[in-house]
Amino acid sequence: MHFKFKIQPYQTAAAKAVADVFAGQPNSGAAVYLRDLGRGATKNGMETIAGFEEQLEASEGYANAPLALGSATLLDNIHKVQRANGIPETEALAKGPAPVNLDVEMETGTGKTYVYTKTMLELNRLYGWTKFIVVVPSIAIREGVYKSLKNTEQHFFEQYGKAIRYFVYDSSRLGEIDRFSSSADVNVMIINMQKFNTSMKEGGSSKEARIMYSERDEFGSRRPIDVIAANNPIVIQDEPQKMGGKATQAGIKRFHPLACLNYSATHKDQHDMVYVLDALDAYNQRLVKRI
Repeated sequence: MHFKFKIQPYQTAAAKAVADVFAGQPNSGAAVYLRDLGRGATKNGMETIAGFEEQLEASEGYANAPLALGSATLLDNIHKVQRANGIPETEALAKGPAPVNLDVEMETGTGKTYVYTKTMLELNRLYGWTKFIVVVPSIAIREGVYKSLKNTEQHFFEQYGKAIRYFVYDSSRLGEIDRFSSSADVNVMIINMQKFNTSMKEGGSSKEARIMYSERDEFGSRRPIDVIAANNPIVIQDEPQKMGGKATQAGIKRFHPLACLNYSATHKDQHDMVYVLDALDAYNQRLVKRI
């Protein structure tokens, strides 16, 4: 089935608000680095770990290029975006798990997933960033995000000429993390909060935590957390008010994120707000039937 989507001005404006925060960032493409292929994993045909050979075609990884903008420039850009969108200016860069922590307020039912998908592609087009992680509060929302990425593939390909590679994190399929690292395409890892919190608790007794933080034989004696963090991903929190606990925020910080983008209708913890589409705005634009 081919879905047709109408490009809404407010969705474009929301994506632009985030992208404009990084105005002046050079687009140098992905940052190439030498991946740790793990013990026994080599490129020249030496002994490899069973089931791991398909990952050895290239030793290059592609990470998000680091921020080239200083705090003063970033804050000035945020102020420009806030003035343009009628939002009170923040006094200093908000603290959070990343150097840049932005809030986008959107009423439920106005297409948050569409907006942050478009935002990822805009950040790639403008600045060359390719690695993203979407953290969601439930399995249901995780499945909804996965379905949305699938349904909008053709729509966004027609706009950007690129297809997003996306997958749901599963500790039994660690090879997907390697593909996430070795691909120069736009890549998205989706993970729900419960799995995220149990996985990211270093020293935790859960199976998920032991896998994330231990050197795995089936993963070249590497720690999955280190392989993910090498990509300096941009983390997107969908409905952060439902998962804003210390465990989640500490876990996100361990990913060494370039930026953290928070999308919700009701933000509990405030960061640097760059776009607001509240209930009244949504109603006046006939995006929802009632407030």
